[in-house]
Amino acid sequence: MKLLSLVFSLLLTTVLIGQHPAEDWYHTSPSESGLNGISTHELYNTLLKDKKGEKVIVAIIDSGVDHLHEDLKDVMWVNEDEIPDNGIDDDKNGYIDDIHGWNFIGGPDGKNVNEDNLEVARLYKKLKYKYETAIESQLTKDQKKEYATYVKVRDEVNKNLEAARKSIENLDEEKEKVYNAVAAVEKALDGKEIKMENIDSLDATDNQSLMMGKSIMGRVLAGGEPIESFEFLRGEIENSYAQRKKRSQGNIDYLYNPDFDARTDVVQDNYSDSYESNYGNNDIKGPDSFHGTHVAGIVAATRNNDIGMDGVAANVEIMSVRTVPNGDERDKDVANAIRYAVDNGASIINMSFGKGYSWDKKVVDDAVAYAVKKDVLLVHAAGNSAQDNDIENNFPNDKYEKARGFLFWKKKKAKNWIEVGALSHKTEEAAVARFSNYGQANVDVFAPGQEIYATTPENGYAYLQGTSMASPVVAGVAAILRSHFPKLKAEQVKEIIMNSSTKGAGEVVVPGPDGKKRPFRQLSVSGGMIDALAAYKLAMKTKGKKKIKKKKASKA
Repeated sequence: MKLLSLVFSLLLTTVLIGQHPAEDWYHTSPSESGLNGISTHELYNTLLKDKKGEKVIVAIIDSGVDHLHEDLKDVMWVNEDEIPDNGIDDDKNGYIDDIHGWNFIGGPDGKNVNEDNLEVARLYKKLKYKYETAIESQLTKDQKKEYATYVKVRDEVNKNLEAARKSIENLDEEKEKVYNAVAAVEKALDGKEIKMENIDSLDATDNQSLMMGKSIMGRVLAGGEPIESFEFLRGEIENSYAQRKKRSQGNIDYLYNPDFDARTDVVQDNYSDSYESNYGNNDIKGPDSFHGTHVAGIVAATRNNDIGMDGVAANVEIMSVRTVPNGDERDKDVANAIRYAVDNGASIINMSFGKGYSWDKKVVDDAVAYAVKKDVLLVHAAGNSAQDNDIENNFPNDKYEKARGFLFWKKKKAKNWIEVGALSHKTEEAAVARFSNYGQANVDVFAPGQEIYATTPENGYAYLQGTSMASPVVAGVAAILRSHFPKLKAEQVKEIIMNSSTKGAGEVVVPGPDGKKRPFRQLSVSGGMIDALAAYKLAMKTKGKKKIKKKKASKA
């Protein structure tokens, strides 16, 4: 049964790839479509009709953005104070030829980090030399605390390495059983059409392979997607197993490999100096911009151009700050990316990344506090571990390691930060995406994040899912508000988005293996799902607190 479960999961993520909701479902109104859309269409067709607003810069801190994409090239931020490709820092901001943004995981010779390890592996390596042979009873109180962290990260790394090795060992055997099961069905059908009634009619008595094959193919066909041929099915199975093997090998080679060093020879920075900032290069696309390009499209792919899809926000410029490799982002890079975005005019920063450990939280906290001071809204994905963020760590986050301020006015949390969980397109008890993190205290609001259609590199488009997709939906709505209501401060935009969210009255299945149900309102601070139309209406009634400096009239 365990094998069958794995097979079903495998086939439902490959063969059933065509089963998606409408490409624009997340722009629809729930009352019209019956889906968890945010009413973007209705907002643009009514309150925003013939309104333009002011330009808003949204920074995408991610894996990179394909700035030449047909649906993004016209909305990319351009640093007009920099002359392209002249090798000179024309605007004196410390970054040479930063036309559309900057790349903090690239090197001076144009090379880029692609694969990197996870923070847990880095911490294991950092602490191993101190505690590998330590005797706990002989340690000081502070050392024992650090030793406990060492044991935790050591065990997590070793557990995942062993699981990856076993996975690779078992995959070929598992694949052969699946092939045999499919072959048994093909033989039994003897040329008959691949359809449910023919599959059901097969007698699998005393034939385990045929029984398994009937179960697999029956499950696939029950999903409504036709199987073109057995050759097609075998190709999909082969492709999926190859991907699974590649992922497991990646866990071994770099993600959980404490000795893997992708950075030193490439970036060539002084990694021990968390506040060093002048490193990297201007390659804002990088070797793999799939994730970041998708995120950018959700926020602001050119609207109404009859190409591909429409972003949530119009009148937006996308700034790409490449920081996230195929692995965990580093705190030093995240802090520098936030500061770069703030200093170069971004009023919203989308951060669709996260991890369970932090190397240097203080440097990130300092950057977050800088964004607070400069009135920049930070939008962050809650994570895809189906965990309660009130219990488990998810970094970066809005909680300062040390409270900021003076005496009784110290702040423990950043007021300009909004944490986003993911919705599926389904309603009622299936409304929350099965992978999404949640938290009544530490997740602010939910937004569409499953089966989201948006841009991918080389003029492509694809459905992806994750809180990584939910976060830019919120960033897009925030951009609409900051464009049309420029006097709203970042914390006001956050409050409007949360207070205007649609409150779920019923119970939903809580992400995780046990399938328990809880009232939707208990899964986030707001207890709601984002509604662009309602947010705009509330913004119309809200007096902005931001003082806008009047531009001086030019002399005749």
